[in-house]
Amino acid sequence: MVVSVAGNRDARAVPIARTAVGDEEVSRVCLMIGQLGLGGAEKQVVMLARSLAARGIETTLLVLSERRGPREAELADSGVLIVSLGCRGIRPWSDLRGLVRNIAVGGRAFVRLMTHLRRTRPQVFHAYLFHCYILGAPAARLARVPVYVAGRRSLGTFKEGRRMLMAVERVATSMTDFVVANAHAVAEDARRQEGLPRDKIAVIHNGMDEGDFQPATPAVLSTELPVVLCVANFRAYKGHRYLLDAVGRLQQRGLPCTLVLIGEGPLRPDLQRQADLLVIDVRFLGHRRDVAAFLTRADVVVLPSLQEGLSNAVMEAMAVGRPVVATDVGGTAELLRGRGLLVPPADTEALAQGLHQMLTDRAAAALLGNAAREWALEHLSVNTMVERHIGLYRKLLQRRSAG
Repeated sequence: MVVSVAGNRDARAVPIARTAVGDEEVSRVCLMIGQLGLGGAEKQVVMLARSLAARGIETTLLVLSERRGPREAELADSGVLIVSLGCRGIRPWSDLRGLVRNIAVGGRAFVRLMTHLRRTRPQVFHAYLFHCYILGAPAARLARVPVYVAGRRSLGTFKEGRRMLMAVERVATSMTDFVVANAHAVAEDARRQEGLPRDKIAVIHNGMDEGDFQPATPAVLSTELPVVLCVANFRAYKGHRYLLDAVGRLQQRGLPCTLVLIGEGPLRPDLQRQADLLVIDVRFLGHRRDVAAFLTRADVVVLPSLQEGLSNAVMEAMAVGRPVVATDVGGTAELLRGRGLLVPPADTEALAQGLHQMLTDRAAAALLGNAAREWALEHLSVNTMVERHIGLYRKLLQRRSAG
C-alpha cells in the first residue's frame, strides 16, 4: 500500500471547524475513487477532499489503482492523506468468468482496503464510481464503518441487459447506507434500475472552484473563423461523429468554423479520418490542463453526448458565460434549460441548426451565456456542494446514533 500526505496538516494555520453530531463530530471522512485522472468525477472528489480538509475534517482519499494520476498535484498542501490500494488490471465484465477474474485481481486491493478502514476507523466512507462502490460496500460492512455512502455519477446505461452487473450492484446497494447522485436524471435512473427507495438517495449537484468563474487569458488559435469548442473524450457515447457532420453542414451552408476538440480516446483516428473526408477545420488538441483558456477563446461550446450524467464541461462553460449547445440527455437539461440551447441526441441537423443560431445571433447567445453564468454562481459553487455533503454526513451519523 502506497501512502502520501498532500501537504502537512499540522503546519497549516487552519481552524478546526468540525460539525457536531449529537455526542459525535463529523471529523473523519474517507473518500475513494479509481484514479486521479482528468475526468469530471475525479475533479469533484478532489475538490470535496480538499474542502473537507480545509474545514478541519481529517480526510483520506483512497485510490484504487496503483497509478494515481495528474489530479494528485491539485491536493498539494491540502493536508489530505492519499493512499493507493495498488489494484491493476480490472476490466469491464458481463459474465461469471469476467467477474471471477476481477475478484482475483481485486482481492489484494480489497484486503488492503478493509485493513485500512479497520485501522483508521473513519466515520464516513464515500466511494465514487462502479468498481469502487462495489468493492467498498462489503469492505465497509466488514470493517464496521458507521456510514457508507455510494456515489452515482452517470446513467446506468452500461448495465442494461447485463444481469450479472445488476445483481452485484443490488447486493452492494443493500449494504449501502445512502446513495448520492449528481443529477436528478441520474437519481431517477438509479431508482428505476436498482429499486432504491426515495429516502435512500439524494441529489447533490457538482461544484466548481472560485477560479472556474474567472475568465482566463484567451488561448492563441491561428484562425479567423468562429471557434466552436468541445471538451469530451473520444468515445462513442460522446457523439463526436454527429458534431463533425454538423460542422460539415455549416460549412456547406456558408458558415465555416474552427472546431476545437479537447480530449483523447480510442475513436480519435476514426474522427480524424472523418474530418479529413469532410474537409473541415478541426483541431485535435488531446488532453489539456489549460481548458479555461480555450473556453474564454470559444464563441460557442458544444456537447453532443448520447448519454450523460452531469457534465463538468458544460458547467465550466456556464461559469464563464459561454453560450452552450448540448444534447438533451441525462442531467444536461437541469443545467441548461432556459440558459442554453438543447437539441435531441444523434440528430445532426438539429445540432447544425443550434450551432448556426448561436453563431449568427450573437446577442441572443450572449443573453443565454450570461443567464447560465448567473445560475451557476448561485447553484454550482464548491461551497454549496461541500456543505450539502457535510449536512448529509451529519444526518446519516445522527441516524446511526439514534438507531
